[in-house]
Amino acid sequence: MSDKKRPYYYDAADLARFTEIKRTNPDLGNSYFEYYGKAMGPGALTEREKSLIALAVSHALKCPYCIDAYSQACLEKGADEEQMNEAVHVAAAMAAGITLVHGVQMMNKVDDLSI
Repeated sequence: MSDKKRPYYYDAADLARFTEIKRTNPDLGNSYFEYYGKAMGPGALTEREKSLIALAVSHALKCPYCIDAYSQACLEKGADEEQMNEAVHVAAAMAAGITLVHGVQMMNKVDDLSI
């Protein structure tokens, strides 16, 4: 391993190295890629729909590598920028709702402590 420090954490070039995750454990790495291929391949949803879902999840989980990869995949699978933007807004609305609904947990705790 090199002692050279990178000047930044994310490097777009690292996306091309993703298959190297199986470097030290090829069985697990290969199992992941097999599962990924099946999940993203033909099924009840179109590959375009799956790419839009993946783009939304990429934003929700804040992965710049995935955002790059699925922005490209969406375009390649026929999605347009308006559809991609709407998918990102769906993810944002879900994240906000998920955060806010947990406010009920806080209200329940306040009610329990106030009794």
